[in-house]
Amino acid sequence: MADESGVALVRDGAVATITMTSAALSTRVKNDLLDAITEVSKDSEVRAVVLTGTGKAFSVGQDLNEHAETLRADAAHAFDTVEQHYNPIVLGLATMPKPVIASINGLCVGAGLGFALACDLRIASAKAKFGTAFTAIGLTCDSGLSVTLGRAVGAARASELVFRANTFSAEEALTWGIVGQVVEPENLAEETSALAQKFANGPTLAYAEAKAAMAVSLSQALAAEGAGQARLGVTKDHQNAVEAFLNKQTPTFEGR
Repeated sequence: MADESGVALVRDGAVATITMTSAALSTRVKNDLLDAITEVSKDSEVRAVVLTGTGKAFSVGQDLNEHAETLRADAAHAFDTVEQHYNPIVLGLATMPKPVIASINGLCVGAGLGFALACDLRIASAKAKFGTAFTAIGLTCDSGLSVTLGRAVGAARASELVFRANTFSAEEALTWGIVGQVVEPENLAEETSALAQKFANGPTLAYAEAKAAMAVSLSQALAAEGAGQARLGVTKDHQNAVEAFLNKQTPTFEGR
């Protein structure tokens, strides 16, 4: 499965690789990403899944150009995408009855970081960069980040990363527990393939039960995040911040 959507799905034996060839998550990319996740989840021949990106980005999160157009047209419904796309994508990754590996080749921010943290394991290029990004444009977390980030790094550091919204390096991500392995860029594909093959040969039923147990609270967090995004989506702070970001300006927040 590969087309202009920015998503490609390739099978190699028992391993399926989903590649986000578009850095930004437009509606079409999100639809096709969800389709690909659903397809490999149901495929009994697939025993391990890799989620990755191309070029300099794993995923930069929401397509803000598309989002700005939606805000201008109907801010009250601009965040319907959380329930329609982000929540099912994250739940699809987190509850898929087989291991999912995030192979983080480059920039991984916002919903992209949420997707990576919804996977079971994360391996990153030494050149990868990470960030939460949400508060920088006047938003709360989505894509499960309110739960998964704290699980990875602890509550105190999660608060720092969300409130500061600064980017951080692959080595910092390794030290803090966001990724489990960092490799040189030229070795990422080979190391990811070896890891995926190891889990494809493993006890899939045991992995599925373990994943189900660990995902119990995630659906509740997704619902709470979606409600928060909907409230913030109609604020002047968020709308002005998106326009400022697109115009490469520093946003001004007025608390309304």
